[in-house]
Amino acid sequence: MRDGEGLEGRGQTESFSRRQTLRTTLSVAVGMVLPTAHDLNAGRTRAAAPDPLSFEVVKAKARALAAHPYQAQPDDLPPPLAALSYDGYRAITFRPEASLPLGRRFSAQLFHRGFLQRKRVVLYRQPRNGPAQQIPYAPDLFDLGPDLKGQSFPSDLGFAGFRLHHAFQVDRPADQEEFLVFLGASYFRLRGFGQEYGLSARGAALRTGGPGAEEFPDFTAFWICEPEADARTIEIWALLDSPSLAGAYRFRVAPGDPSVMHVEASLYPRTALEHLGLAPLTSMFLHGANGPGARSAAPFDDFRPQVHDSDGLAVVTRGERLWRPLVNGRAQPQISAFGVDPLEGFGLLQRVRDFPAYLDVQARHEARPGLWITPEAGFGAGAVRLFEIPSREEYMDNIVAAFVPGAPLPAGTERAVSYTLTTVGAEPATVVPGTLGRVVSTRVGSAERLRPTTPPSPDRRLYVIDFAGPGLPADRGADLAADASASAGTMVDPVVEFVPQTGGWRLYVEWRPPTPLPAGDVILRARLVRDGRAVTETWDAVA
Repeated sequence: MRDGEGLEGRGQTESFSRRQTLRTTLSVAVGMVLPTAHDLNAGRTRAAAPDPLSFEVVKAKARALAAHPYQAQPDDLPPPLAALSYDGYRAITFRPEASLPLGRRFSAQLFHRGFLQRKRVVLYRQPRNGPAQQIPYAPDLFDLGPDLKGQSFPSDLGFAGFRLHHAFQVDRPADQEEFLVFLGASYFRLRGFGQEYGLSARGAALRTGGPGAEEFPDFTAFWICEPEADARTIEIWALLDSPSLAGAYRFRVAPGDPSVMHVEASLYPRTALEHLGLAPLTSMFLHGANGPGARSAAPFDDFRPQVHDSDGLAVVTRGERLWRPLVNGRAQPQISAFGVDPLEGFGLLQRVRDFPAYLDVQARHEARPGLWITPEAGFGAGAVRLFEIPSREEYMDNIVAAFVPGAPLPAGTERAVSYTLTTVGAEPATVVPGTLGRVVSTRVGSAERLRPTTPPSPDRRLYVIDFAGPGLPADRGADLAADASASAGTMVDPVVEFVPQTGGWRLYVEWRPPTPLPAGDVILRARLVRDGRAVTETWDAVA
Protein backbone atom coordinates (compact mmCIF):
# COMPACT_ATOMS: atom_id res chain seq x y z
CA MET A 1 0.00 0.00 0.00
CA ARG A 2 1.25 3.47 -0.81
CA ASP A 3 1.54 5.94 2.04
CA GLY A 4 -1.08 8.10 0.41
CA GLU A 5 -3.52 5.24 0.77
CA GLY A 6 -2.87 4.92 4.50
CA LEU A 7 -5.35 5.07 7.30
CA GLU A 8 -4.95 8.49 8.83
CA GLY A 9 -8.44 9.90 8.74
CA ARG A 10 -9.93 6.42 9.24
CA GLY A 11 -9.88 4.32 12.39
CA GLN A 12 -6.24 3.26 12.40
CA THR A 13 -3.06 4.48 10.68
CA GLU A 14 -0.52 2.98 8.36
CA SER A 15 2.48 4.67 9.96
CA PHE A 16 3.37 1.56 11.98
CA SER A 17 4.29 -0.31 8.77
CA ARG A 18 6.80 2.37 7.73
CA ARG A 19 8.29 2.50 11.24
CA GLN A 20 8.69 -1.30 11.36
CA THR A 21 10.31 -1.37 7.91
CA LEU A 22 12.77 1.31 9.03
CA ARG A 23 13.83 -0.78 12.03
CA THR A 24 14.31 -3.87 9.89
CA THR A 25 16.29 -2.05 7.21
CA LEU A 26 18.55 -0.39 9.76
CA SER A 27 19.46 -3.75 11.27
CA VAL A 28 20.24 -5.34 7.91
CA ALA A 29 22.00 -2.41 6.27
CA VAL A 30 24.49 -1.50 8.97
CA GLY A 31 24.90 -4.80 10.74
CA MET A 32 22.85 -3.89 13.79
CA VAL A 33 20.99 -6.39 15.91
CA LEU A 34 17.65 -4.87 16.81
CA PRO A 35 14.89 -6.27 18.98
CA THR A 36 12.20 -8.15 17.14
CA ALA A 37 8.80 -6.58 16.54
CA HIS A 38 7.52 -8.68 19.44
CA ASP A 39 10.17 -7.33 21.83
CA LEU A 40 9.74 -3.75 20.68
CA ASN A 41 6.04 -3.93 21.41
CA ALA A 42 6.04 -5.33 24.93
CA GLY A 43 3.37 -3.70 27.10
CA ARG A 44 5.05 -1.88 29.96
CA THR A 45 3.05 0.92 31.52
CA ARG A 46 0.47 0.18 34.21
CA ALA A 47 -2.26 2.58 35.22
CA ALA A 48 -1.23 5.14 37.81
CA ALA A 49 -3.41 6.42 40.61
CA PRO A 50 -5.51 9.43 39.55
CA ASP A 51 -3.61 11.99 41.65
CA PRO A 52 -3.70 15.69 40.78
CA LEU A 53 -1.00 16.32 38.22
CA SER A 54 1.13 19.06 36.79
CA PHE A 55 3.95 18.82 34.28
CA GLU A 56 6.37 19.03 37.20
CA VAL A 57 4.86 15.79 38.52
CA VAL A 58 5.37 14.13 35.11
CA LYS A 59 9.02 15.23 35.23
CA ALA A 60 9.33 13.71 38.69
CA LYS A 61 7.92 10.43 37.36
CA ALA A 62 10.52 10.39 34.58
CA ARG A 63 13.32 11.22 37.02
CA ALA A 64 12.21 8.37 39.28
CA LEU A 65 12.11 5.94 36.34
CA ALA A 66 15.65 6.82 35.32
CA ALA A 67 16.92 6.22 38.86
CA HIS A 68 16.16 2.50 38.53
CA PRO A 69 17.08 -0.13 35.92
CA TYR A 70 14.76 -0.29 32.95
CA GLN A 71 12.01 -2.88 33.32
CA ALA A 72 10.12 -4.16 30.32
CA GLN A 73 6.82 -5.64 31.39
CA PRO A 74 5.60 -8.91 29.87
CA ASP A 75 3.81 -8.89 26.57
CA ASP A 76 0.19 -9.16 27.66
CA LEU A 77 -1.52 -8.63 24.30
CA PRO A 78 -4.43 -11.09 24.03
CA PRO A 79 -3.76 -13.80 21.40
CA PRO A 80 -6.58 -12.74 19.01
CA LEU A 81 -5.03 -9.26 18.79
CA ALA A 82 -1.49 -10.57 18.48
CA ALA A 83 -2.55 -12.85 15.62
CA LEU A 84 -4.16 -10.09 13.55
CA SER A 85 -2.96 -9.61 10.00
CA TYR A 86 -2.27 -6.16 8.58
CA ASP A 87 -5.71 -6.11 6.96
CA GLY A 88 -7.36 -7.35 10.13
CA TYR A 89 -5.80 -4.58 12.17
CA ARG A 90 -6.65 -2.03 9.52
CA ALA A 91 -10.31 -3.06 9.76
CA ILE A 92 -10.51 -1.85 13.39
CA THR A 93 -12.04 1.63 13.36
CA PHE A 94 -12.81 4.05 16.17
CA ARG A 95 -16.47 5.04 16.38
CA PRO A 96 -16.62 8.82 15.74
CA GLU A 97 -19.58 9.22 18.08
CA ALA A 98 -17.33 8.05 20.93
CA SER A 99 -14.83 10.88 20.37
CA LEU A 100 -13.61 12.57 23.55
CA PRO A 101 -14.60 16.27 23.45
CA LEU A 102 -11.90 18.72 24.51
CA GLY A 103 -13.41 22.18 24.72
CA ARG A 104 -15.52 23.22 21.75
CA ARG A 105 -12.83 23.06 19.08
CA PHE A 106 -10.89 19.86 19.85
CA SER A 107 -11.63 16.17 20.24
CA ALA A 108 -9.62 12.96 20.57
CA GLN A 109 -9.96 9.52 18.98
CA LEU A 110 -8.07 6.43 20.10
CA PHE A 111 -6.09 3.61 18.47
CA HIS A 112 -6.64 -0.05 19.35
CA ARG A 113 -3.79 -2.39 20.21
CA GLY A 114 -3.06 -5.30 17.87
CA PHE A 115 -0.81 -6.66 15.12
CA LEU A 116 2.51 -4.74 15.41
CA GLN A 117 0.99 -2.19 17.80
CA ARG A 118 1.43 -4.43 20.83
CA LYS A 119 2.45 -1.91 23.46
CA ARG A 120 0.06 -0.54 26.03
CA VAL A 121 -0.10 3.24 26.16
CA VAL A 122 -2.00 4.64 29.14
CA LEU A 123 -4.11 7.69 28.30
CA TYR A 124 -5.41 10.27 30.74
CA ARG A 125 -7.73 13.22 30.41
CA GLN A 126 -6.44 16.08 32.53
CA PRO A 127 -9.27 18.49 33.49
CA ARG A 128 -8.50 22.15 34.00
CA ASN A 129 -9.21 21.61 37.70
CA GLY A 130 -8.98 18.34 39.53
CA PRO A 131 -7.20 15.01 39.23
CA ALA A 132 -6.27 13.24 36.02
CA GLN A 133 -8.85 10.77 34.77
CA GLN A 134 -7.63 7.59 33.10
CA ILE A 135 -9.48 6.88 29.86
CA PRO A 136 -10.82 3.33 30.23
CA TYR A 137 -10.74 0.83 27.41
CA ALA A 138 -14.08 -0.50 26.20
CA PRO A 139 -14.66 -2.67 23.11
CA ASP A 140 -17.71 -0.63 22.10
CA LEU A 141 -15.45 2.35 21.42
CA PHE A 142 -14.43 0.53 18.24
CA ASP A 143 -15.84 -1.37 15.32
CA LEU A 144 -13.49 -4.35 15.67
CA GLY A 145 -13.95 -5.60 12.12
CA PRO A 146 -14.83 -9.09 10.84
CA ASP A 147 -11.78 -10.86 12.29
CA LEU A 148 -12.68 -9.87 15.86
CA LYS A 149 -16.46 -9.98 15.62
CA GLY A 150 -17.95 -11.05 18.95
CA GLN A 151 -14.64 -10.73 20.82
CA SER A 152 -14.23 -8.83 24.09
CA PHE A 153 -11.09 -7.72 25.89
CA PRO A 154 -10.23 -6.69 29.46
CA SER A 155 -10.83 -3.15 30.65
CA ASP A 156 -7.11 -2.68 31.35
CA LEU A 157 -6.14 -3.40 27.73
CA GLY A 158 -5.17 0.23 27.21
CA PHE A 159 -4.59 1.80 23.83
CA ALA A 160 -1.89 2.01 21.15
CA GLY A 161 -2.06 5.80 20.79
CA PHE A 162 -4.43 8.61 19.86
CA ARG A 163 -5.13 11.36 17.38
CA LEU A 164 -6.48 14.87 17.81
CA HIS A 165 -9.07 16.69 15.71
CA HIS A 166 -9.59 20.43 15.50
CA ALA A 167 -12.02 22.93 13.97
CA PHE A 168 -9.74 24.96 11.72
CA GLN A 169 -12.56 27.30 10.66
CA VAL A 170 -13.46 29.75 13.41
CA ASP A 171 -17.17 29.91 12.55
CA ARG A 172 -17.59 26.11 12.33
CA PRO A 173 -16.44 24.62 15.68
CA ALA A 174 -18.22 21.32 15.01
CA ASP A 175 -16.44 20.75 11.68
CA GLN A 176 -13.27 19.14 12.98
CA GLU A 177 -10.35 17.61 11.06
CA GLU A 178 -7.55 15.34 12.20
CA PHE A 179 -4.22 17.17 12.55
CA LEU A 180 -2.00 15.25 15.02
CA VAL A 181 -1.27 11.53 15.57
CA PHE A 182 0.80 9.83 18.27
CA LEU A 183 1.26 6.17 17.37
CA GLY A 184 4.23 3.81 17.70
CA ALA A 185 7.36 4.28 19.84
CA SER A 186 7.86 8.08 20.16
CA TYR A 187 6.68 8.92 16.63
CA PHE A 188 4.09 11.57 15.86
CA ARG A 189 2.77 13.31 12.77
CA LEU A 190 1.55 16.89 12.47
CA ARG A 191 -0.09 18.68 9.56
CA GLY A 192 -1.33 22.16 8.83
CA PHE A 193 -4.64 23.22 7.34
CA GLY A 194 -5.01 21.91 3.76
CA GLN A 195 -2.01 19.59 4.06
CA GLU A 196 -1.68 15.79 3.96
CA TYR A 197 0.29 13.74 6.45
CA GLY A 198 3.85 13.14 5.35
CA LEU A 199 7.03 12.97 7.38
CA SER A 200 7.10 12.17 11.11
CA ALA A 201 8.77 13.67 14.16
CA ARG A 202 10.03 11.73 17.19
CA GLY A 203 10.60 12.38 20.84
CA ALA A 204 14.23 11.22 20.72
CA ALA A 205 16.57 9.18 18.52
CA LEU A 206 19.20 6.97 20.16
CA ARG A 207 22.27 5.76 18.28
CA THR A 208 20.75 6.24 14.82
CA GLY A 209 23.50 5.10 12.48
CA GLY A 210 25.92 4.78 15.38
CA PRO A 211 27.67 1.74 16.80
CA GLY A 212 25.42 -0.94 18.19
CA ALA A 213 21.69 -1.34 17.86
CA GLU A 214 19.50 1.70 17.40
CA GLU A 215 17.16 2.10 20.34
CA PHE A 216 13.57 3.24 19.92
CA PRO A 217 12.22 4.97 23.08
CA ASP A 218 8.50 4.74 23.74
CA PHE A 219 5.90 7.19 24.91
CA THR A 220 4.24 5.04 27.58
CA ALA A 221 1.65 7.47 28.97
CA PHE A 222 -0.07 10.66 27.83
CA TRP A 223 -2.08 13.29 29.67
CA ILE A 224 -4.36 15.20 27.29
CA CYS A 225 -5.09 18.53 28.97
CA GLU A 226 -8.60 19.92 28.61
CA PRO A 227 -8.40 23.39 27.01
CA GLU A 228 -10.62 26.36 27.72
CA ALA A 229 -13.93 26.18 25.90
CA ASP A 230 -12.94 28.23 22.84
CA ALA A 231 -9.17 27.77 23.01
CA ARG A 232 -7.24 27.41 19.75
CA THR A 233 -4.32 25.61 21.41
CA ILE A 234 -4.08 22.35 23.33
CA GLU A 235 -1.46 20.89 25.68
CA ILE A 236 -0.29 17.28 26.02
CA TRP A 237 2.12 15.77 28.53
CA ALA A 238 3.96 12.52 27.85
CA LEU A 239 6.19 10.06 29.69
CA LEU A 240 9.01 8.46 27.69
CA ASP A 241 10.96 5.36 28.66
CA SER A 242 13.61 3.06 27.17
CA PRO A 243 16.62 1.03 28.37
CA SER A 244 18.91 4.06 28.07
CA LEU A 245 16.65 7.03 28.68
CA ALA A 246 13.58 8.30 30.49
CA GLY A 247 11.96 11.64 29.83
CA ALA A 248 9.01 13.97 30.27
CA TYR A 249 7.55 15.98 27.38
CA ARG A 250 5.15 18.88 27.16
CA PHE A 251 3.60 19.62 23.75
CA ARG A 252 1.69 22.88 23.25
CA VAL A 253 0.02 22.71 19.86
CA ALA A 254 -1.68 25.45 17.86
CA PRO A 255 -3.16 23.89 14.70
CA GLY A 256 -3.66 26.15 11.71
CA ASP A 257 -1.81 27.37 8.62
CA PRO A 258 0.86 26.69 9.68
CA SER A 259 0.46 24.37 12.66
CA VAL A 260 2.92 25.17 15.44
CA MET A 261 4.04 22.85 18.25
CA HIS A 262 6.15 24.01 21.16
CA VAL A 263 8.09 21.11 22.67
CA GLU A 264 9.61 21.12 26.15
CA ALA A 265 11.48 18.02 27.30
CA SER A 266 13.44 16.95 30.38
CA LEU A 267 15.67 13.94 29.62
CA TYR A 268 17.22 11.60 32.19
CA PRO A 269 19.75 9.11 30.77
CA ARG A 270 20.33 5.79 32.50
CA THR A 271 23.56 5.33 30.53
CA ALA A 272 25.94 7.79 28.91
CA LEU A 273 24.53 8.80 25.53
CA GLU A 274 27.01 9.71 22.80
CA HIS A 275 24.55 9.71 19.91
CA LEU A 276 21.43 11.36 21.30
CA GLY A 277 19.31 12.82 18.51
CA LEU A 278 17.27 15.84 19.61
CA ALA A 279 14.20 16.97 17.65
CA PRO A 280 14.52 14.05 15.19
CA LEU A 281 12.61 14.01 11.91
CA THR A 282 11.93 10.91 9.80
CA SER A 283 10.86 10.97 6.16
CA MET A 284 10.79 9.14 2.80
CA PHE A 285 12.76 9.91 -0.35
CA LEU A 286 12.51 7.41 -3.21
CA HIS A 287 13.44 9.42 -6.30
CA GLY A 288 13.29 13.03 -7.44
CA ALA A 289 14.28 15.48 -10.15
CA ASN A 290 17.87 14.25 -10.13
CA GLY A 291 16.85 10.58 -10.16
CA PRO A 292 17.95 8.38 -7.27
CA GLY A 293 20.94 10.70 -6.95
CA ALA A 294 23.81 8.33 -6.16
CA ARG A 295 26.47 7.25 -8.63
CA SER A 296 25.53 4.08 -10.55
CA ALA A 297 22.11 3.93 -8.83
CA ALA A 298 19.48 1.90 -10.64
CA PRO A 299 16.70 4.02 -12.17
CA PHE A 300 13.09 3.65 -11.06
CA ASP A 301 10.59 2.24 -13.55
CA ASP A 302 7.81 4.53 -12.36
CA PHE A 303 5.19 6.58 -14.21
CA ARG A 304 5.53 9.27 -11.53
CA PRO A 305 8.36 11.77 -12.09
CA GLN A 306 9.05 12.11 -8.35
CA VAL A 307 8.15 10.16 -5.20
CA HIS A 308 9.10 11.64 -1.82
CA ASP A 309 7.73 13.19 1.37
CA SER A 310 10.76 15.50 1.60
CA ASP A 311 13.26 16.52 -1.06
CA GLY A 312 15.98 18.17 1.00
CA LEU A 313 17.48 19.14 4.34
CA ALA A 314 17.91 22.82 5.22
CA VAL A 315 20.30 23.88 8.01
CA VAL A 316 20.85 27.43 9.27
CA THR A 317 23.78 28.55 11.43
CA ARG A 318 25.48 31.94 11.88
CA GLY A 319 23.69 33.53 8.96
CA GLU A 320 24.44 30.76 6.46
CA ARG A 321 21.65 28.58 5.13
CA LEU A 322 22.59 25.28 3.55
CA TRP A 323 20.46 23.05 1.31
CA ARG A 324 21.30 19.37 0.90
CA PRO A 325 19.22 17.56 -1.78
CA LEU A 326 18.29 14.08 -0.54
CA VAL A 327 19.89 11.05 -2.18
CA ASN A 328 18.78 7.45 -2.63
CA GLY A 329 20.44 4.53 -4.37
CA ARG A 330 23.71 4.14 -2.49
CA ALA A 331 24.97 0.63 -1.81
CA GLN A 332 25.14 1.39 1.93
CA PRO A 333 23.52 3.84 4.33
CA GLN A 334 25.20 7.22 4.50
CA ILE A 335 25.66 9.61 7.43
CA SER A 336 26.38 13.30 6.78
CA ALA A 337 27.11 15.76 9.58
CA PHE A 338 26.74 19.55 9.40
CA GLY A 339 28.51 21.29 12.27
CA VAL A 340 26.56 24.15 13.86
CA ASP A 341 27.47 26.54 16.65
CA PRO A 342 24.96 27.83 17.28
CA LEU A 343 22.08 26.06 15.53
CA GLU A 344 19.49 28.55 14.30
CA GLY A 345 17.22 25.93 12.77
CA PHE A 346 16.89 22.89 10.54
CA GLY A 347 14.18 21.00 8.73
CA LEU A 348 13.27 18.38 6.18
CA LEU A 349 11.28 20.27 3.54
CA GLN A 350 9.12 19.49 0.52
CA ARG A 351 9.98 22.31 -1.88
CA VAL A 352 8.48 20.88 -5.06
CA ARG A 353 4.78 21.61 -4.51
CA ASP A 354 3.03 21.26 -7.87
CA PHE A 355 0.99 18.23 -8.93
CA PRO A 356 2.69 17.69 -12.35
CA ALA A 357 5.95 16.95 -10.52
CA TYR A 358 4.37 13.86 -8.91
CA LEU A 359 1.21 12.87 -10.85
CA ASP A 360 -0.05 10.82 -7.89
CA VAL A 361 -3.73 11.57 -7.29
CA GLN A 362 -3.97 9.52 -4.09
CA ALA A 363 -0.63 10.24 -2.38
CA ARG A 364 -0.70 14.01 -3.02
CA HIS A 365 2.99 14.44 -2.32
CA GLU A 366 2.72 18.09 -3.35
CA ALA A 367 0.50 18.72 -0.29
CA ARG A 368 2.78 17.08 2.29
CA PRO A 369 4.34 19.44 4.82
CA GLY A 370 7.91 20.12 5.68
CA LEU A 371 8.79 20.41 9.37
CA TRP A 372 11.06 23.15 10.70
CA ILE A 373 12.83 22.99 14.06
CA THR A 374 13.64 26.26 15.83
CA PRO A 375 15.79 25.59 18.93
CA GLU A 376 15.11 27.59 22.06
CA ALA A 377 17.17 26.07 24.88
CA GLY A 378 19.44 23.12 25.60
CA PHE A 379 21.00 22.58 22.18
CA GLY A 380 24.43 24.26 22.24
CA ALA A 381 27.25 23.20 19.91
CA GLY A 382 26.88 20.05 17.86
CA ALA A 383 25.88 18.87 14.42
CA VAL A 384 22.76 18.21 12.41
CA ARG A 385 23.13 14.63 11.22
CA LEU A 386 21.45 13.27 8.11
CA PHE A 387 21.04 9.51 7.77
CA GLU A 388 20.06 8.24 4.29
CA ILE A 389 19.14 4.57 3.83
CA PRO A 390 18.97 3.00 0.35
CA SER A 391 15.40 2.00 -0.45
CA ARG A 392 13.31 0.70 -3.33
CA GLU A 393 9.98 0.92 -1.45
CA GLU A 394 8.00 4.10 -0.94
CA TYR A 395 6.26 2.84 2.21
CA MET A 396 9.59 2.89 4.04
CA ASP A 397 10.88 5.93 5.92
CA ASN A 398 14.53 5.98 4.86
CA ILE A 399 15.58 9.49 5.90
CA VAL A 400 16.42 10.64 9.44
CA ALA A 401 17.65 14.09 10.48
CA ALA A 402 18.37 15.19 14.06
CA PHE A 403 20.56 17.50 16.10
CA VAL A 404 23.29 15.59 17.96
CA PRO A 405 25.03 17.50 20.79
CA GLY A 406 28.80 17.79 20.55
CA ALA A 407 29.36 16.35 24.04
CA PRO A 408 27.95 13.06 25.39
CA LEU A 409 25.10 13.22 27.88
CA PRO A 410 26.33 11.55 31.10
CA ALA A 411 24.23 9.03 32.99
CA GLY A 412 22.38 10.36 36.03
CA THR A 413 22.09 13.91 34.70
CA GLU A 414 19.21 16.00 33.39
CA ARG A 415 19.08 17.62 29.95
CA ALA A 416 16.32 20.19 29.52
CA VAL A 417 15.59 21.18 25.93
CA SER A 418 12.92 23.21 24.22
CA TYR A 419 12.17 23.96 20.61
CA THR A 420 9.36 24.85 18.23
CA LEU A 421 8.24 22.59 15.42
CA THR A 422 6.36 24.30 12.57
CA THR A 423 4.71 22.86 9.47
CA VAL A 424 6.05 24.39 6.24
CA GLY A 425 4.18 24.50 2.94
CA ALA A 426 5.13 26.68 -0.01
CA GLU A 427 8.20 28.84 0.51
CA PRO A 428 9.36 31.43 1.29
CA ALA A 429 8.18 30.69 4.82
CA THR A 430 8.68 33.19 7.62
CA VAL A 431 9.77 30.43 10.02
CA VAL A 432 12.86 29.63 7.89
CA PRO A 433 15.47 32.26 8.84
CA GLY A 434 17.07 34.65 6.37
CA THR A 435 16.17 36.49 3.19
CA LEU A 436 18.44 34.49 0.89
CA GLY A 437 17.25 32.97 -2.36
CA ARG A 438 16.58 29.25 -2.08
CA VAL A 439 17.38 26.20 -4.18
CA VAL A 440 14.18 25.05 -5.88
CA SER A 441 15.52 22.23 -8.05
CA THR A 442 18.63 20.20 -8.80
CA ARG A 443 19.01 18.34 -12.09
CA VAL A 444 21.92 16.23 -13.23
CA GLY A 445 22.87 14.86 -16.63
CA SER A 446 25.79 13.99 -18.83
CA ALA A 447 28.10 16.87 -19.71
CA GLU A 448 29.23 15.08 -22.87
CA ARG A 449 26.25 16.42 -24.79
CA LEU A 450 27.67 19.95 -24.51
CA ARG A 451 31.41 19.27 -24.46
CA PRO A 452 32.10 15.87 -26.07
CA THR A 453 35.46 14.22 -25.57
CA THR A 454 37.20 11.32 -27.26
CA PRO A 455 36.70 8.82 -25.80
CA PRO A 456 33.52 9.93 -23.96
CA SER A 457 33.78 10.19 -20.19
CA PRO A 458 30.70 8.81 -18.38
CA ASP A 459 31.83 10.44 -15.14
CA ARG A 460 31.59 14.05 -16.33
CA ARG A 461 28.34 15.47 -14.98
CA LEU A 462 26.46 18.68 -15.67
CA TYR A 463 24.61 20.16 -12.68
CA VAL A 464 21.72 22.55 -13.31
CA ILE A 465 20.57 24.34 -10.15
CA ASP A 466 17.59 26.67 -10.06
CA PHE A 467 17.31 29.43 -7.44
CA ALA A 468 14.28 31.57 -6.60
CA GLY A 469 12.83 33.77 -3.91
CA PRO A 470 13.89 36.73 -1.79
CA GLY A 471 17.37 38.12 -2.17
CA LEU A 472 17.44 37.62 -5.93
CA PRO A 473 17.04 40.52 -8.39
CA ALA A 474 14.23 40.41 -10.93
CA ASP A 475 16.42 42.19 -13.49
CA ARG A 476 18.02 39.88 -16.09
CA GLY A 477 20.82 42.39 -16.43
CA ALA A 478 21.87 41.99 -12.79
CA ASP A 479 25.49 41.00 -12.32
CA LEU A 480 25.28 37.65 -10.50
CA ALA A 481 28.18 35.22 -10.32
CA ALA A 482 28.71 31.67 -9.10
CA ASP A 483 30.80 30.59 -6.14
CA ALA A 484 31.33 26.83 -6.77
CA SER A 485 33.73 24.26 -5.35
CA ALA A 486 34.27 20.50 -5.06
CA SER A 487 35.97 18.37 -2.39
CA ALA A 488 37.59 16.37 -5.22
CA GLY A 489 37.85 17.12 -8.93
CA THR A 490 36.98 20.49 -10.39
CA MET A 491 33.91 22.60 -11.11
CA VAL A 492 34.27 23.86 -14.69
CA ASP A 493 32.91 26.96 -16.47
CA PRO A 494 29.96 27.95 -14.27
CA VAL A 495 27.32 29.95 -16.13
CA VAL A 496 24.58 31.99 -14.42
CA GLU A 497 21.48 33.17 -16.27
CA PHE A 498 18.10 34.69 -15.56
CA VAL A 499 15.07 32.44 -16.26
CA PRO A 500 12.24 34.65 -17.52
CA GLN A 501 9.73 31.79 -17.44
CA THR A 502 10.01 31.56 -13.63
CA GLY A 503 11.57 34.85 -12.60
CA GLY A 504 14.40 32.92 -10.95
CA TRP A 505 18.05 32.28 -11.72
CA ARG A 506 19.85 29.19 -12.98
CA LEU A 507 23.41 27.96 -12.54
CA TYR A 508 25.00 25.52 -14.99
CA VAL A 509 28.26 23.95 -13.83
CA GLU A 510 30.17 20.87 -14.92
CA TRP A 511 31.92 18.63 -12.42
CA ARG A 512 35.00 16.83 -13.72
CA PRO A 513 36.04 14.02 -11.38
CA PRO A 514 39.63 13.24 -10.50
CA THR A 515 41.43 10.09 -11.67
CA PRO A 516 41.08 7.74 -9.96
CA LEU A 517 37.57 8.47 -8.77
CA PRO A 518 37.32 8.60 -4.96
CA ALA A 519 35.67 5.64 -3.29
CA GLY A 520 33.49 7.82 -1.06
CA ASP A 521 31.22 10.76 -1.67
CA VAL A 522 32.43 13.96 -3.25
CA ILE A 523 30.81 17.11 -1.85
CA LEU A 524 29.90 19.84 -4.32
CA ARG A 525 28.97 23.34 -3.15
CA ALA A 526 27.60 26.33 -5.00
CA ARG A 527 25.82 29.61 -4.36
CA LEU A 528 25.12 32.83 -6.21
CA VAL A 529 26.88 36.02 -5.18
CA ARG A 530 26.56 39.70 -6.07
CA ASP A 531 29.37 42.15 -5.38
CA GLY A 532 31.07 39.47 -3.28
CA ARG A 533 27.99 38.95 -1.08
CA ALA A 534 25.94 35.73 -1.05
CA VAL A 535 22.39 36.23 -2.31
CA THR A 536 21.33 32.56 -2.10
CA GLU A 537 21.65 29.72 0.34
CA THR A 538 24.46 27.25 -0.26
CA TRP A 539 23.67 24.21 -2.40
CA ASP A 540 25.57 21.30 -0.81
CA ALA A 541 25.25 18.07 -2.79
CA VAL A 542 26.83 14.65 -3.12
CA ALA A 543 28.41 13.75 -6.48
